[in-house]
Amino acid sequence: MRVLIVKVSSLGDIIHTLPAITEAKRARPDVRFDWVVEENFVEVARWHPAVERVIPVAIRRWRKHLFKTLHNGEISAFRAELTRIHYDLVIDAQGLIKSGLISRMAKGLTAGMNNNSSREPLAALFYNRTFSVPKTLHAVDRVRELFSRALNYELNTNVFGNSLLQANEVNYGLDLARIGVAPRSAATKTLVFLHGTTWETKHWPVPYWRALARLATAKSYKVKLPWGNQQELDRAKAIAKGIAGVSVLDKQTLSGLARHISQADGVVAVDTGLGHLAAALEVPVLSIYGPTNPGLSGTFGKYQIRLQSDLPCAPCMSKKCLYKGAPINDTVDAQKFEVRPPCFASHKPEAVWAALHRLVTEGQAPIITSNSAFKK
Repeated sequence: MRVLIVKVSSLGDIIHTLPAITEAKRARPDVRFDWVVEENFVEVARWHPAVERVIPVAIRRWRKHLFKTLHNGEISAFRAELTRIHYDLVIDAQGLIKSGLISRMAKGLTAGMNNNSSREPLAALFYNRTFSVPKTLHAVDRVRELFSRALNYELNTNVFGNSLLQANEVNYGLDLARIGVAPRSAATKTLVFLHGTTWETKHWPVPYWRALARLATAKSYKVKLPWGNQQELDRAKAIAKGIAGVSVLDKQTLSGLARHISQADGVVAVDTGLGHLAAALEVPVLSIYGPTNPGLSGTFGKYQIRLQSDLPCAPCMSKKCLYKGAPINDTVDAQKFEVRPPCFASHKPEAVWAALHRLVTEGQAPIITSNSAFKK
């Protein structure tokens, strides 16, 4: 049976799809998967051994240069590659209009979430078969539910919080040899801080990052700071400035970042796709959430701690801060500053370090969605 997966972006969403592929291949060994994915994330799709053919798409780039794209033949070439094979089933695992359009362009019976379950309800118009998937489930389980129903196999329904899958059961199925990851044999006293993210409201304040870096280096940890664009490079340099033991990495590919992350003792991340990559690599991750809800799309798997803000307006799920209360101030290194976004005032560097150190030194930890567990 030949199945095409349509899940084009973003990095976190793509990684959330991997456990469903692992489980589907185990339940249905006859299934052969191909995958349509944004060109920037082709590496990730190829890391899973059950994926045979990866079809790159460049929607993000095409939108920026629409006139050029319409005349250079890229869209025609993509469509020719997409329609080269007739699929037994095309699964749109994203539920957006753009992914629905791609699903309809492909040759084969289309399946996806219904209009009450999709992120964009109109996407359901592109499917021959639709399924109801609860929006209250974690994103990993939403894709697992969709795959199990579309491919007709039984889903593991062990209940864990609002998830169907227990954290120690998740299997992202990554082939480490394809990434070039060497086995970790001993502690390296290395941490990776994943400070870069998309929304402005997801950023943990730089003074907090610097305080955390000092706490880590005081315990003889080396701290690595990756970056993906000029703004992230500037932030990385600001975090590292004057702190021995903190280094800014060179520009990395996703595979290069995966190798750095896989060799670390632990990772601290804001709400970013790279945090999900670290979780998929089964590296201990402490994730810091402000405006977003980790119960629906937080890092998932072994060795995860997820800190959620206790500010009453969080999670607001907004790219623009909606807080209307009095300014919330803090002091780091005798310097007073306003915490922006204020929801991150719930996550002091000292509490984050205590949680991270416990996670790294004691190994497996339960999923925690609030820092209240460390207020003792």
